[in-house]
Amino acid sequence: MNDTLNPKDTPVDTTTLPVIAANLGIGKLVRHIFLCADATKPKCAGKEASNEVWEHLKKRLAGSGLMAGDQCTFRTKANCLRVCEHGPIAVVYPDGIWYHSVTKEVVDRIVDEHLAGGKPVAEYVFAVNPLNRNGE
Repeated sequence: MNDTLNPKDTPVDTTTLPVIAANLGIGKLVRHIFLCADATKPKCAGKEASNEVWEHLKKRLAGSGLMAGDQCTFRTKANCLRVCEHGPIAVVYPDGIWYHSVTKEVVDRIVDEHLAGGKPVAEYVFAVNPLNRNGE
């Protein structure tokens, strides 16, 4: 992977990007989980602890079968989700379910109960703001 930005005068390879997207499951995504981890200026959770949770989330998703197929779920490490209390914080879209105090054990429950089972882990939810998917 190239570490530099694509200069405006460099043509974009429009044949490669769609292949990469398809291989990643883009176009079939059902959910996307963002986890605050590795913050530049940690406020809600220490860097080491949040990175351990992030690594655990990556392993759990990879082993769950949720990174492909009908329940395809993406994961993204966010530097900060701006809540800055009782972290690490996670949010699952398009459901708009916001979680506090996300430990490895809570990740296990989010993966099993919410991402695989469709039922949010109520005791860790502090806000709900689903994305408007169909103009409703």
